[in-house]
Amino acid sequence: MAHLGTRRGRALALPVGLALTASLGFLPAGAASAATVESAPVAVAADGPTMSYVVNTEGGRHTAKVRKAISEAGGTVVASYDAIGVIVVHSKNPAFAQTIRAVKGVESAGATRTAPLAPVATTEVGEASEPLTAAEARAAAAAAEDGQDPLEPMQWSLPAIKADKAHDITLGSSKVTVGVIDTGVDDTHPDLAPNFDRAASASCVTGKADTTEGSWRPAEGESDHGTHVAGTIAAAKNGIGVTGVAPGVKISGIKVSNPDGFFYTEAVVCGFMWAAERGIEVTNNSYYVDPWMFNCKNDLDQGALVEALQRATRYAERRGTVNVAAAGNSAFDLASDEITDTSSPNDTTPADRVIDPSECPDIPTMLPGVVTVSSTGAKDLKASYSNYGLGVVDVAAPGGDRTEYQTPEAPAVNGRILSTTVNGGYNYKAGTSMASPHAAGVVALIKSKHPRATPAMVKALLFAQADDRACTNPYDIDGDGAVDAVCEGGKRHNGFYGTGLVDALDAVRR
Repeated sequence: MAHLGTRRGRALALPVGLALTASLGFLPAGAASAATVESAPVAVAADGPTMSYVVNTEGGRHTAKVRKAISEAGGTVVASYDAIGVIVVHSKNPAFAQTIRAVKGVESAGATRTAPLAPVATTEVGEASEPLTAAEARAAAAAAEDGQDPLEPMQWSLPAIKADKAHDITLGSSKVTVGVIDTGVDDTHPDLAPNFDRAASASCVTGKADTTEGSWRPAEGESDHGTHVAGTIAAAKNGIGVTGVAPGVKISGIKVSNPDGFFYTEAVVCGFMWAAERGIEVTNNSYYVDPWMFNCKNDLDQGALVEALQRATRYAERRGTVNVAAAGNSAFDLASDEITDTSSPNDTTPADRVIDPSECPDIPTMLPGVVTVSSTGAKDLKASYSNYGLGVVDVAAPGGDRTEYQTPEAPAVNGRILSTTVNGGYNYKAGTSMASPHAAGVVALIKSKHPRATPAMVKALLFAQADDRACTNPYDIDGDGAVDAVCEGGKRHNGFYGTGLVDALDAVRR
C-alpha cells in the first residue's frame, strides 16, 4: 500500500506529490479496569524490552485465574475489557505470550507490535497535504450561492453524492454522534467546535481511555488526518468555511494513534469499546491497524489481534454502532487469491510475504460487519490508488484523485478533497481515508432519519440507496494504454463500487 497519510502511512490519506502507485466489562461507562501493579515472581524472565500484548479469554469463571496467571508470567494488566474478554498487558518477559497461551481460559494472545513499547525514533515530520490558496478561497467565496458556506464551491464531492440537495431537507440530527477513531481531532477549529461532543471524546493511545481535557487533540507536530476526516463528516454549516456531509450531527474525537503515527491494536480496541459504551451511533475508521497491513489468522500473534478487534467491532455493533472503514490505498484486489505485502511489519524491518487476503484480512476494514468503502474521484471513477474487490467493498464514496487523472468541474479546481486542518485552516487530501467519512456522514443522515433503526437496518438502507455504478472496464486511469485494474461483477454489485456510490439525498428522504 502506498503509505498515504501519517508519517508511516497507516492513516489512509494520500499526500500531495506522492506517486499513486501500489500502496498509496462490563465496566462502568465502558471504562477499562485499572490494573494493580503486581510484582512478577523472581523465576520469571524480565530481561526483555517492554512489549504490549492482547490476551483474549473465554471469560466467565476463568477470568480471575487468567489475571493471576498474567501476573505470574510477568505481566501487568493495563486495561481489561471484560465485556469482550480482552485484556491489554505489558510485560518484559520475552516468553510471556507463549506462557500465557497455555493457561486454561485463554483462547489466544499476541504481541501488538514488533518494536518495544518505547517510542520509535523517527526524523519524519507530519504528512504532505496541499494547502488551500488565498486565490482559491477568494474564488470560492465569489462563486458561493445563497445558503452555501464560503468554501463549499470547492467541495465537488458534496454534489457528487447529492449532499447539497440533502441539506435543503435536513442537516442531520444533533442526537446522532459520529466517533472519529483516528489521529485526534482539533475541536477548536471554528467549523468543528459547534458540533463537537466533548463528553464522547477521549484518547485511547495507551489502550485505556484518557478523558483529560484536550487528550483527543493531535499534539503539536502530529498528523491533522483525524481533523480533516472530522470536517468531511460534520463541519458545521455556519457561514465560515467548508460544509460536512452531515453538518447537523455531532462528532467526537477518539484518538488512537501514538506520537509516531502508529495505530496499535490495544488503542483501536479501546476506541471501539469507548464508542460502544457511550452510545456513539457511527464510527469512522480511516487507517489500518499496525504493524501488519494484513493479519494472518494462522499466526499466533496476528491471529490474536484479529480476534481482539473482531470482538470489539462486533460488541460495538451489538450496542448500536455502525462501523465504517476505508478500503485502503494500495490498488490491491482484496478479493484475489494472493497479494504481496512488502510493508509489514512497519514498526521494525518489513519483509516481503505473499498472503491470501481471505485468511489474512486488512483490519478493521475486512472484519465482518464493518462497512468497507472504496474511493472515487471527481470523474466518478474508481480512484487510481483505491483498493477494490468483489464481495469485499460494500459502497463507494468520493475520496479524490490526482487532478490530472480526474479533474473536477468549475468552480472546483482540485481533484482532492477539501476539509478542515489544525489551527483553523483548510487543505486538500486524497485517499480512501477521505472516502470513508463521506460514507460515515451518509450513515449519520440515515440514522437521523431513522433513529430507531438497528445497525443492520441502517446498513441495508445504505446499500439499497446507493446509486448503481457499473464496472468501468477497461480501466486505464493514467491513460498510458495499460489496464490498471479489472472490475468484476455487474451494475448493481461489483468490485470497484460495491453496491454503488453513497446517496445523501435518499438517506434523508426515504
